[in-house]
Amino acid sequence: MNQQLVSQSQRPSAPETQRHTEEKKRLLDRLRRDKGNWNTNHPRHRLLDALHGYSRYHQRQTEELQRLRDLYTKAKKSQRKLLEKHIHYSEKFTHIERLIRRNQDLCDRIVANALQFYEIGQSELDAHIRELEANGRKADKVAVSQTLKHIVRDWTESGGAYERDACFSCLLKTLDTLFPDADDDASQVKVLLPGSGLGRLGRDMAQKRGYQVTLNEWSMYMNILYRYLETHAHSPNTQSLHPFIDTWSHHATTADMQRPLTFPDAPLNASELLLTEGDFTTVFNVEPRPQYDVIVTYFFIDTARNLASYLDTIKMALRPGGYWVNLGPLLYGSAPFVQLTLEDIVTVVEQGLGFTFLDVAGPECGEITLPGKLVRGMEAAYGFDDRALTRNAYNAQFWVARRSLQ
Repeated sequence: MNQQLVSQSQRPSAPETQRHTEEKKRLLDRLRRDKGNWNTNHPRHRLLDALHGYSRYHQRQTEELQRLRDLYTKAKKSQRKLLEKHIHYSEKFTHIERLIRRNQDLCDRIVANALQFYEIGQSELDAHIRELEANGRKADKVAVSQTLKHIVRDWTESGGAYERDACFSCLLKTLDTLFPDADDDASQVKVLLPGSGLGRLGRDMAQKRGYQVTLNEWSMYMNILYRYLETHAHSPNTQSLHPFIDTWSHHATTADMQRPLTFPDAPLNASELLLTEGDFTTVFNVEPRPQYDVIVTYFFIDTARNLASYLDTIKMALRPGGYWVNLGPLLYGSAPFVQLTLEDIVTVVEQGLGFTFLDVAGPECGEITLPGKLVRGMEAAYGFDDRALTRNAYNAQFWVARRSLQ
């Protein structure tokens, strides 16, 4: 690892409130090798796989860079001469390789922080990596790249203007409407945010509004990076990343492609948030039943392998009379058990689960999508790069549904 890594004694510590201490104890217990069957689905195995990915970021990215270099040699000599004379094309490879190294420095810090937080020795990680690579398993390049790009979405100024602001405004104003007396003691309002990613929405709910927020995330790539943020994101714009160097498409200029972004654009006081790692339908299906005042699913429900299980868990984890607030697309994965239309979801939630849909949203949450149903649609960008020559956006669906008092 990079010799410039901060020593463990100098590194800021993670939150140590009673809630955080108790949850970490439960987490470390779930991560024990002797808990359940040791296979690729074991949480410790998935954790080590993700650490493998961050550790090999430079290697995997330079492999791709070499592939692009090789493709360039297939152009005619006269064509390469033209490109070199006018735009010095081959210099891009050299410069991007240096930027990959800088990103690896960040990844090394992320790994070092995770080893400390999860109480894993470097020797265990090294042994895991040797075993994987001896069996021909390379580190996951895409998962690491996509997780790093979520820093842009959640923790940079450009991500706020491009992706967060409109959606967050809808959600935060909705909570204000649902809990008009929260100013008296907002910490009594318990919010659960499954699929929380890198935690920015939860941070804004906790630090701007004062709600007691519990985050939940399954992806170990996300969780590892969030653990880094919760110990290193106390001061704005003290970290940097080159997030767009691994894709050569849709750039207006080379400078856009290679530009660094600083993060976090706002400080994270992680003591005001609690991250519960693991599968939503598993970690909240426990006794005693958790009872939240509101569950906010933001870009989440279409990630389900079994959407019916998500719906069951949402109802179970809400207190009677609690609220389910949703905003996001319906872009299902490659092998979901069920794929419900928006109309299907409304019918099942109303008639099957006994929820009542409420019209508490303002114009910031869009227009009615289904005639006669209190579901709204709003455009929500999702693409990370606000300067790209392409734009990806969803007609994200918003609703508030109240669980019955029974």
